[in-house]
Amino acid sequence: MNKLILLISIFLSSFSMLAQNKTDQIRSLKIAHLSSVLDLTPSEAEKFWPIYTTYDKKMTELRQNDIVRFIKDSNVQEIEQITSGQATQKVQDLLSVESDYYTTRKQFIKDAQKVISNKQILVLKKAEDDFHRKLLKKYKENK
Repeated sequence: MNKLILLISIFLSSFSMLAQNKTDQIRSLKIAHLSSVLDLTPSEAEKFWPIYTTYDKKMTELRQNDIVRFIKDSNVQEIEQITSGQATQKVQDLLSVESDYYTTRKQFIKDAQKVISNKQILVLKKAEDDFHRKLLKKYKENK
């Protein structure tokens, strides 16, 4: 039954990907991967996915924060040219984002514990890490 649900969700994800942007495509693939690994009951899935989707969107927002983009998009020379005051403000912004990142992750785990087991939370973390490694490997292969 779970395999059938997985196949249907992958098919629908693949079909809907044609009209979505890359971020949505990756998110759909990630959810399909996590679904196959977690093996949630229908009841668990109904409660878990809204929590996970909210968490995932918040984490995406944090990764796209201005300070994160500044660090990602700047080279060392550009960073060295900012004033001391600007650097102080950017470090404060970075600390705020890092704190929000930690708080969001911690709250997600607490919320997830209400729906899935602690083992499933560990499996989820492992599956997320594996997915990100596969995604990075695929990116490097296509480069």
